[in-house]
This record gives sequence, C-alpha cells and structure tokens, in this order.
Amino acid sequence: MTYWVGEAMQGTDYKDLPQPPEKVAQSTQTLARNSIHLTRLLKASQYPGEA
Repeated sequence: MTYWVGEAMQGTDYKDLPQPPEKVAQSTQTLARNSIHLTRLLKASQYPGEA
C-alpha cells in the first residue's frame, strides 16, 4: 500500500507500508461486497424504475 503525504498542489512524498492498516483492509472489503450486491440488484432488474 502506498499513500501520499503533503498539501494539495505541492511536492509529493509517497510512503510505502509493509501491509495495509486493518481499517483500510476492512473498508476495501466492505466496498467490494457492496459493489457485488449492487451489481446483482442491477443485473436482476436493470436500472431502477425501468421495466
């Protein structure tokens, strides 16, 4: 995992972490699950409101 340190529009300083923090891993997993759920809903009934 790499993250950026610094103010916007200034020089960049990238830091590498040996492994992602637990909160980041948990949030990424939740995002993936929510995306899969939404994909299944849209696949089943297309865009909301359309027949």
